[in-house]
Amino acid sequence: MIKRYTLAALLFSATLGAQTNVEFEKDNFPGKKDEYKEAKRNVEAGDDFFNVGMGFSLEAFQAFAKENGYYPAGLNETRTFEAIDQFSRCIDPYLKANAFNPNNALLNYRIGVAYYFQPEKKLKALTYLEQAFKLKPGVDPDIHYYLGRLYHLNMQWDKAMDEYKMHQSMLRTNPKDNKERISDMDKKVNECINGKDFMKTPQRVFIDNVGNGINTKFPEYGPIITADESMMFFTSVRDNCTGGLQEGIYFEDVFMSLYKNGSWQPAVNIGSKINSKNHDATGGLSPDGQTLFIYRGDNGGDLYESSLFGIEWSEPERMNKNINTERHEPSCGLSYDGANFYFVSSRKEGSFGTHDIWMSTRDPKGKWGTGINIGNTVNTMYNEDAIFVHPDGKTFYFSSQGHKSMGGYDIFKCTFENGKWSTPENLGYPINGPDDDVFFVISGSGRHGYFASAKSGGDYGQSYGEKDIYKITFLGPEKPLALNTEDNLIASLAAPVKNAAAPPVEIKTSSVTILKGTITDAVTQKPLAAQIELVDNELRQVIATFTSNSSTGKYLVTLPSGKNYGIAVKADGYLFHSENFDIPATAAYQEVVKDVQLKNVQVGAVIVLRNIFFDYNKSTLRPESQVELDRLIKLLTDIPTMKIEISGHTDKRGDDDYNLRLSQNRSQSVVDYLTQKGIAPSRLTAMGYGETKLITQGVTEEDHQQNRRTEFKILSK
Repeated sequence: MIKRYTLAALLFSATLGAQTNVEFEKDNFPGKKDEYKEAKRNVEAGDDFFNVGMGFSLEAFQAFAKENGYYPAGLNETRTFEAIDQFSRCIDPYLKANAFNPNNALLNYRIGVAYYFQPEKKLKALTYLEQAFKLKPGVDPDIHYYLGRLYHLNMQWDKAMDEYKMHQSMLRTNPKDNKERISDMDKKVNECINGKDFMKTPQRVFIDNVGNGINTKFPEYGPIITADESMMFFTSVRDNCTGGLQEGIYFEDVFMSLYKNGSWQPAVNIGSKINSKNHDATGGLSPDGQTLFIYRGDNGGDLYESSLFGIEWSEPERMNKNINTERHEPSCGLSYDGANFYFVSSRKEGSFGTHDIWMSTRDPKGKWGTGINIGNTVNTMYNEDAIFVHPDGKTFYFSSQGHKSMGGYDIFKCTFENGKWSTPENLGYPINGPDDDVFFVISGSGRHGYFASAKSGGDYGQSYGEKDIYKITFLGPEKPLALNTEDNLIASLAAPVKNAAAPPVEIKTSSVTILKGTITDAVTQKPLAAQIELVDNELRQVIATFTSNSSTGKYLVTLPSGKNYGIAVKADGYLFHSENFDIPATAAYQEVVKDVQLKNVQVGAVIVLRNIFFDYNKSTLRPESQVELDRLIKLLTDIPTMKIEISGHTDKRGDDDYNLRLSQNRSQSVVDYLTQKGIAPSRLTAMGYGETKLITQGVTEEDHQQNRRTEFKILSK
């Protein structure tokens, strides 16, 4: 029996007709001596560029084949650029020769290959490759490979599989030398199978171009956003970039845009401190938006970090040798608490593939420790890249050529819980497609994602250039049909039975609270650069420290659900301000705006201690109060002459006398703790006010919580 793919190839050849291959020989063009000479010169000129391009691409050929010819984080690879440039140069003379003789198989084949290696034009290759095969099926041993790649990119899954199998059958004539390429054909066939499967159950999403505030006629890619979607950084290659034109290409720069009044504002170059004469690209962003990690194309490609001081970014500093090596480190992500740094590296020792994801932990001195491979649940024998660590503290997005991919890089999601990584899940179609899908980020709410695509027009709406940045809106699962009318019942019975393919991966609205606002001086209202401590009250330890912006006073902190958090805002010369957020694991996404006015250390100043906790109807201090109390001890130690009043307050429910006694006992418990820690009793006064000093007369539970409080007041200093 003839194999299916062989039959398909024969049918394809038959249906294309019986056109004859016309060689570039003068006898084939009688009476066209001058035109023939000109065409021949164009072929030879094109061949010169083509052969140089193939020479450059020999080293990078496998990378091109696996990555579809374009890999944003690797734009500093000179040989890759040279290959693209040389193939680009051969196209014009080849096309001129093709206009004279469109029926030469080798010329059509080489035009197709040259287009294939042009990131923004590769789909043009298919017409020429099909023509080459029609004229001479054996024009080149790799013809079926390139046809397979182009059908694959066009999501013509069955045709692609037929071509891959044809190519594989030719490779098997020399299995020893072609072992890796034979295996690669199996992988690509599986990618086509995956693609067919994912298209049966597409994700319910809207995909929209983010607009011409960000996108231009030049390539834009690598978006990273703050958790509240107020600010975006991205990479672009424009004719006005800092590095200018080098080696025939424009070098990358980092740009920034703010989201205001319902749209992204015109992007600006982030400045000469970040953008150098080298390639400068987005690498990652801290959850509070105050630290930017960038990729620079030196030393094989390294990661740098820069901090925002007011409105100025600091000079980027190369990250230490535990992060950077002489190999390639293109992208990274930071955990919500700043304790763990995830990064991609092509270092060989301890790796599973060419590019793996690694993790480093910050030591007590603030330095990044030895990188540890996160393991083969996430990393594969292929490439992983483009990490995004969600602020919920457990969800992780990345791009991979492995796992269950549709082709090139696909975007995957996994979680880290109970000390282990979950099996990565493909985000599905149309988020992923057969080409590279990289640098996906998602908002703190989980409702929106952002990514870059080279798709033109139709699929995602208007496009502005070769590669644009797009926004994904996740619609959630489809609501079931309500069968409460005769018409609905008839419609449901008439509906076709859906294919029993696996459902798309669920992307839920995240369980995270975003706390943001502005920190100012209570008197002058001027913005302050304050330190913000994030405390796990149950563990009784500071788990992260952030800083508000010195020019604007703005801050942003992400709080994953399932913890009791203490927030302490501190600045030199001011009394600290505390907040408490007890967020259950089941809590939905929310944004809390909390503006903080810090008070000077002066007589009469009153501060609410929001992280002092007592057992119900008792005056026993709970262990979760320790960090807040120790903070008060430090204040009293730093100002040894200060005397304070500790006051207890209750809500207005219950007996007045009982509330008065309870509040007195609670304030005394705080005083007792302080004296046990060495604070002189003469500096402390305990007062219970019961319900006599209510903050609010409201009757909601939130009102009652505001009234139940412990305060301290400065009596003298």
